[in-house]
Amino acid sequence: MNEPIKWTKNNMPETDCSQSLSLLTLPEMEKAHRFHRSFPQYEETPLADLSHLAAYLGIKGFYVKDESFRFGLNAFKVLGGSYAIAKYIAGRLGKDISEISYETLVSDETKERLGDLTFYTATDGNHGRGVAWAANKLRQKSVVLMPRGSSRTRLQNILSEGAEACITDLNYDDAVRLANSRAVKDPNGVMVQDTAWEGYEEIPGWIMQGYGSMSYEAWNQLEAVGVERPTHIFVQAGVGSLAGSVTGFFANLFPDNCPVITVVEASAADCLYISALAGKLVSVGGDLSTIMAGLACGEGNTISWEILKNHARFFVSAPDWVAARGMRVLGVPLKGDPKVISGESGAVTTGLVFSLLRHDNYRDLREALGLDGSSTVLLFSTEGNTDPEKFRDVVWDGEFSSFEK
Repeated sequence: MNEPIKWTKNNMPETDCSQSLSLLTLPEMEKAHRFHRSFPQYEETPLADLSHLAAYLGIKGFYVKDESFRFGLNAFKVLGGSYAIAKYIAGRLGKDISEISYETLVSDETKERLGDLTFYTATDGNHGRGVAWAANKLRQKSVVLMPRGSSRTRLQNILSEGAEACITDLNYDDAVRLANSRAVKDPNGVMVQDTAWEGYEEIPGWIMQGYGSMSYEAWNQLEAVGVERPTHIFVQAGVGSLAGSVTGFFANLFPDNCPVITVVEASAADCLYISALAGKLVSVGGDLSTIMAGLACGEGNTISWEILKNHARFFVSAPDWVAARGMRVLGVPLKGDPKVISGESGAVTTGLVFSLLRHDNYRDLREALGLDGSSTVLLFSTEGNTDPEKFRDVVWDGEFSSFEK
């Protein structure tokens, strides 16, 4: 019998999260999106309309934002790292980010004024590749530390961007601490991490703003097909920066009628789910072993938590089979629906929605969410097949199969 999906409704008392929400207002998102549009590699990533799947599941609409096309890097993470680096450089140049473009960043003048910098980070792969890519474009250095068990393919992708990178024998959160200690000791070092902690919150806030470009695009794409507001949003979480960014954007956009937002974590690293049960931010330790490498984080982002505890409606702890199911559903679509090649961390929300609507043993969560024939669901496939070997193991060979019928 497979490990079950666990969930809880958010029953935490409301607190003042206005400062965190202010990072994710529509004007701030427009500013981030304007910056990303200045990249010569920029193309809006597609919003897949899975209308046949929606009909099969008995809901009104099923939309998946496909980030496998983002800047040729196969994942959304570069949005946050590049924007944080740009805001840091804007500050060094005495400018607002609205005055900074891709051309400004890569110019000889900017390089001469900045001198030599080294950007440090820890990652399972996607975030580090984005930071390394941005640093490479800037003709600067990057140092990327990866937790034990990380994919060799993801390491090679980071090395190919000119980074100094290695797989450590540490878990994700300890790799973050090591990267930060090295950055602090380097007079030209800058830590670029989406995990926030006391004393380190400015750059993680900028990263969350950068992620907002994805939500901003999705909102405009939904409007273009006649969807003014999704009724439900499911968003995956590692440290919670993406989840906080998505939740904050839509909470600002629809302050009086926010979509039902559900935060989805890997069960091996479900610190936000456990925090929701505890009513306060707590961490989980250990190996955090899961196929959802991008979600294998045991310590939540403090900025994001302020948003999630006030505006997320549900928290879900999802076993690996849920992600595997989502990968297969997206990769082998119903006739007439577009194919979405989604990696383990990108597909978990699809696997969850599919399971909730197909199996009566999850009727309690389905009914609590209010998923029915009037529901329009928005999901974010945050990565493509960033680990091709693992992707084939799951989609071709049926690894992590669910036996529920």
